Amino acid sequence: MSRDDPAVSARSSSGAWTRSVRAQFPILVQTVNGHPLDYLDTAATAQKPECVIEAERQFYTRLNAGVHRGTHTLAMRSTLAYEKARARVAHLVGADGREGHEEIVITPGCTAALNLLATSIGYASLDCRQGRCRPDAASRDGRGDPARFALHPGDEIVVSQAEHHSVLLPFQELAARTGASLRWFGTDSEGRIRSDTADTVIARKTRIVAVTLVSNVTGAITDVAPIIERAHEVGALVVLDLCQAVPHMPIDVKKLGCDFAVWSGHKMYGPTGVGYLYGRRELLEALPPAWFGGEMVDLAYLDRPAVYEQPPLRFEAGTQPVAQAVANGVAAQWLENLDLEKIAAHERAITAELLKIADIPGIRVLGPLTADRRVATVSFEVEGVHPHDVGQYLDTLGIAVRTGHHCAQPIHRRFGVEASSRASAGVYTTVEEARRFVEAVKGIRPYFLGTRD
Repeated sequence: MSRDDPAVSARSSSGAWTRSVRAQFPILVQTVNGHPLDYLDTAATAQKPECVIEAERQFYTRLNAGVHRGTHTLAMRSTLAYEKARARVAHLVGADGREGHEEIVITPGCTAALNLLATSIGYASLDCRQGRCRPDAASRDGRGDPARFALHPGDEIVVSQAEHHSVLLPFQELAARTGASLRWFGTDSEGRIRSDTADTVIARKTRIVAVTLVSNVTGAITDVAPIIERAHEVGALVVLDLCQAVPHMPIDVKKLGCDFAVWSGHKMYGPTGVGYLYGRRELLEALPPAWFGGEMVDLAYLDRPAVYEQPPLRFEAGTQPVAQAVANGVAAQWLENLDLEKIAAHERAITAELLKIADIPGIRVLGPLTADRRVATVSFEVEGVHPHDVGQYLDTLGIAVRTGHHCAQPIHRRFGVEASSRASAGVYTTVEEARRFVEAVKGIRPYFLGTRD
């Protein structure tokens, strides 16, 4: 493609680092509706660098075989690649201790990871209710006591008003099925989770606290330290949603101090169809499995309970998304090589540009109005114009944004709206793109309402 092509020339003033990163994303070098593609929907799914695309292709052309199941050469090679990818992801999030890779469960996605965890806790609760809550009964192998997970009527599960439905619904359903009560953190005027209320929201009966580190609507980074400290004071488990955090900032699950954490591959520049559940080793050993089938069982009988594998295999029943996991291991290494601190600094600059829409008459940003303690995810309301119309208008200019409630209806109601438009940046987003977006937003109300603000 020549330098005269609009998809290139529109970004010619970007920094060398950003240009070198963008050059690795083949999908971005195109026009949409006659304009250079400005992809501002990274919070929904990130685009993929060439090395990730090639890694998945290479797996299918050179390595494809069942993992952990065969002794032939391809099976051993594919298993090695799968476990190497697990270790890379563990290292990315700080779970790379003595047995760090064994603290990472590979799942079909973040939503699957959350449902797996909630279902496993539900099974532990059911076993205890039926008088079978013993290490040799629920976990089948004596490696841990599942009673620590059991929920009873009167217990409490705490979430927040800012949660994605994938966090809210599994734990809401778990509460309903066990007789536990659901409580939640409110949010302040910027949509930040009120961690300053941890001492009152998290009470003696709290057993689980599940909150997001970064909101997919407001972009706000949660101050989770007081939440985790208070939860552990009362003996509760902490689950962190890291989906919107892992691709944008350095993450160390050990330093955070959470008990479990979840995130997805496609948000961190990897393939769809793969996600992760991090759990402290001793907790995974005590947690009963949620899914049953091949590979997760050590010994199966007709006349006695099965003996299940140790974690993480205990939670990986059936055929795993092997090619996707291998490619996402490459994505994890690619992120580390780019330097997460540098990525965070780059995206802070983009955030400052995107937030300039708050100065446009008739535009309200749903979230913090400065780049401090937030990521480059900016949801906004256009007075008098439906979000779907906003999205279609921007699309005619080649700008891709998300519209709707972003699978987070409670936080939208907190702002008094049912839906919004959302611009979200990634490592490949340029300052020029952010500025073009701001200029485009200026034209929305005049186009639809004929206003001349």
